[in-house]
Amino acid sequence: MAQAPQFTPVLLGSDMNVYGMARAFNEAYGISVDAYAEANLAPTRYSKIVHVHYIEGFTEDPGFSNAMQEIAAKYATHPEPVFLIACGDGYAELISKHKEELAKTFICPYVDYSLLKRLNDKESFYHVCDEFGLPYPKTKIITRDMYENDQNMDVPFDYPISLKPANSVEWLDIHFEGRKKAFTIHSEDEYRDIIAKIYDNGYLSDVILQDYIPGDDSNMRVLNVYVDQYHKVKMMCLGHPLLEDPTPAAIGNYVAIIPDYSLKIYKQIQAFLEKINYTGFANFDMKYDRRDKQFKLFEINIRQGRSSFFVTLNGYNLASYLVNDYVTKTLADTPIVYGNKDKSKYQLWLGVPKRTFEKYAANNKAKKAAMYLIHHKRYGTTVFYKNDMNPKRWVLLQYMFFRYVKRYREYFAENKGRKDQQ
Repeated sequence: MAQAPQFTPVLLGSDMNVYGMARAFNEAYGISVDAYAEANLAPTRYSKIVHVHYIEGFTEDPGFSNAMQEIAAKYATHPEPVFLIACGDGYAELISKHKEELAKTFICPYVDYSLLKRLNDKESFYHVCDEFGLPYPKTKIITRDMYENDQNMDVPFDYPISLKPANSVEWLDIHFEGRKKAFTIHSEDEYRDIIAKIYDNGYLSDVILQDYIPGDDSNMRVLNVYVDQYHKVKMMCLGHPLLEDPTPAAIGNYVAIIPDYSLKIYKQIQAFLEKINYTGFANFDMKYDRRDKQFKLFEINIRQGRSSFFVTLNGYNLASYLVNDYVTKTLADTPIVYGNKDKSKYQLWLGVPKRTFEKYAANNKAKKAAMYLIHHKRYGTTVFYKNDMNPKRWVLLQYMFFRYVKRYREYFAENKGRKDQQ
């Protein structure tokens, strides 16, 4: 019998993304993992497969760099490889920023900081899209200086328009009534009001105005990719989101994804990632524009997505790609996986109760396919894991899931017809 690979994963965060990665490691290798985070979030509570250590001030420097020196010292004597895996934008940026020092102890499967800054900032990412011929919505940038001097504030698109912060990490610290991850604006007065609230509450970076792409959640696509240490794409898994969270602070978070397949999208993104010498997980959001029949990119996340357990659920275990790349060294010799070609193996991923999905997802061909999968019990969630369940965790997860019933009742009608573009 072959000896199991020896390694240690360390995760950063405590949200659903962390639990999805911990579950991937547990399913593939039967291990539990340690995680470090600032907040005590529900998806990882009362778990036996992920043990979260809470550190005040861990989400920014100097708290992060100081804590990581202590954590690195703890793992410095480990003879086996130790992975450091970010499960949020802020943590991915911090790992990349301190990669040179952290790489002395950890395997850090992330791009260098200079490339991360080009990709993480939405405004810069659209410049990269121009450079490599990737489609994205028509865009105008609004700066703080333009707002303060009331210059060049005109909107070059017809309403509705999309409005969102260019710097998603800075946006986490900005708070005001009506704050959202992204806004759909329907008038000049609404546009001026939101811009004022954004900048008057301390936001410093640019704001992105975009031509609004019509259509509901079912026009979205999400793509998760793994690129090996030699900058070669090894796995691509496309998902078709059918429903998003309607809560203002969580708009854009997918809560139902059915697998999808598009060799055209796969080849286009593969060529892009390999040309820029990418490394590690990547997550793309895009939306189909029926006006010119193109999928247009909104952003790239320098990590696996929050809902990316749908990839593992459909047979492409995310943890195994890291291990086969850096530990067993077998990944380089395997063919590229263009996921989801075989529809007979599809599994629906849900982040809400089944009845919530059935009630609120748009009625279309994709929903019909999803309901078929539910009827045949071909569906799953990130957090309801039979190998990690106890009474406390079960009660907490039931509460976490079923409070979506109230969220949709409160927010869905308000947002219907005003869908926010990420």
